[in-house]
Amino acid sequence: MHSAVLLIEFGSIILALGLLGRFAGRFRISPIPLYLLAGLAFGEGGLLPLGASEEFVATGAEIGVILLLLMLGLEYSASDLVSNLKAHYPAGLVDGALNALPGAVAALLLGWGPVAAVVLAGVTWISSSGVIAKVLGDLGRVGNRETPVILSVLVLEDLAMAVYLPIVTALVAGAGLAAGSLTLAIALGAAGLVLFLAVRYGRLISRFVSSDDPEKLLLVVLGLTILVAGVAQQLQVSAAVGAFLVGIALSGEAAEGAHTLLSPLRDLFAAIFFVFFGLHTDPASIPPVLLPALALAVVTGATKIATGYWAARRAGISVKGRWRAGGALVARGEFSIVIAGLAVTAGIEPSLGPLATAYVLILVVLGPLTARYTEPLATRWSRRRTARREPDREPAERTEAPAQTSVGD
Repeated sequence: MHSAVLLIEFGSIILALGLLGRFAGRFRISPIPLYLLAGLAFGEGGLLPLGASEEFVATGAEIGVILLLLMLGLEYSASDLVSNLKAHYPAGLVDGALNALPGAVAALLLGWGPVAAVVLAGVTWISSSGVIAKVLGDLGRVGNRETPVILSVLVLEDLAMAVYLPIVTALVAGAGLAAGSLTLAIALGAAGLVLFLAVRYGRLISRFVSSDDPEKLLLVVLGLTILVAGVAQQLQVSAAVGAFLVGIALSGEAAEGAHTLLSPLRDLFAAIFFVFFGLHTDPASIPPVLLPALALAVVTGATKIATGYWAARRAGISVKGRWRAGGALVARGEFSIVIAGLAVTAGIEPSLGPLATAYVLILVVLGPLTARYTEPLATRWSRRRTARREPDREPAERTEAPAQTSVGD
């Protein structure tokens, strides 16, 4: 009987996610806010609470995080990461300073303490690579001059995750300074070792993993990723970091084949992850934090626009391209929820989960709009400003004109 209820509940969840994804695709919006709302509806305090399938959904959510980070790692080769780090690290530093600080300050002002401040700093810092990539494709801007700048900022954020996630994992677990330092040292050592091996022996690793049989390739890559993620978690390093490093280590045909095969699985389990996060958020807890979430969204939306503008200006992009770069970076999404999920699972601050949910809902909807309209609005504002200055000059020019005519006559 329990098995039948489990199948009915889980099947209903997947069917609902499919219909929501189809609805989002029709209107060309990200499905993430709809998945979060579905989790709120199915969770405790929602319209239709689930019971039998919650444990199964929790396991699926953990796999979803692992696949999100694996697919992110597959997007970049180790040499690309190293070259981006050398060329664009100032943009990464500005990005971190402008966007992590508001989250940390907000947590301290709300009285949540230093651990919650570090967590909320990450929530407001990391942009959504998935949402931004989709928006750039929808707007036909993949070939624009500012797009490499946007991607460089996202790559640096992804690299920072490899350092940031172990720190957060140690903090939320209540580890002391010595244990936390050891965890960070292990994570940095592992990341450095993987980058070295990927640069030096990337072809050999990919050749070992690669297979002409899609089934074998899928099983080897998926098994290796989950194994490494489990070992990383056992060492008190985030499982997501382990998955990210596996993705970086693979390149060439192996990476391309794995990306194609794993994309549907990533989409399925990532959707389950967003539902799981919503399940653990009581809808009644969102209204009290809605105003702080809105204020934080406005502030960090502006700081992301400033980040993109500065990075594009540094790269020699035109003014219009700078505004487009800034507007494209506003969206937050999957990784903000991943970071907040660590704190929610550890029970750090009851209000942090609802605040993060409301914050992501606001910016994942606002992000595509800022990407589309920031540059036209900035251009219009600039023209109005110029037009206001012109009337001040016109009277002087008109008084001079008759005088010149009279002299000529």
